[in-house]
Amino acid sequence: MKKSKKMGIAIGIVLVLFGLSLWFLTGKWIADGQEPVANGTNEYAIILGAKVNGETPSLTLHYRLEKALSYAEGHPDVRFILSGGQGPDEDIAEAEAMRRYLTEHGISEDRLLIESKSTSTYENLLFSKSLLPEEINSLTIITSDFHLARARMLADTLGLETDALGAKTPASVKVKHTIRERLAIIKTCIVGK
Repeated sequence: MKKSKKMGIAIGIVLVLFGLSLWFLTGKWIADGQEPVANGTNEYAIILGAKVNGETPSLTLHYRLEKALSYAEGHPDVRFILSGGQGPDEDIAEAEAMRRYLTEHGISEDRLLIESKSTSTYENLLFSKSLLPEEINSLTIITSDFHLARARMLADTLGLETDALGAKTPASVKVKHTIRERLAIIKTCIVGK
């Protein structure tokens, strides 16, 4: 076998091993991001937005809202920041869709703070932080289970301590979102956003 062919095989093996290592590492980070589970000790929780179909929450956002609704009922003193702007294919901001859903399901408007300008997870957290009282530096993040690790990494860069509530991910998008999120976690580790 020629030396160049051996070198090519060796490089291929190294790249495959590197890829597998990244896959398992990001998988561990995704799992670790779901702990500690919120227990009501934080006064504020942020619900991260997701796609709105017209004015209706997507299934992903619906699951996040169901998780938040259950938590709100069990912890009546917690206030919620609803964070998400309006995409070009959405008729209303994600935050507004969340407000409508939660108030229609009995959550008092005075428990809700609206952040409707963000276009990314980093902006969700950055813009929402400005809505917190100055003395608050700890909050609960409510988002899809696959999304918690990166959201919590970003919160940490903004000086926020967090606990977590993970909503289930719809089976129809689980593979796509999980692969995309692993890549986003690597990007966040490299560039910080």
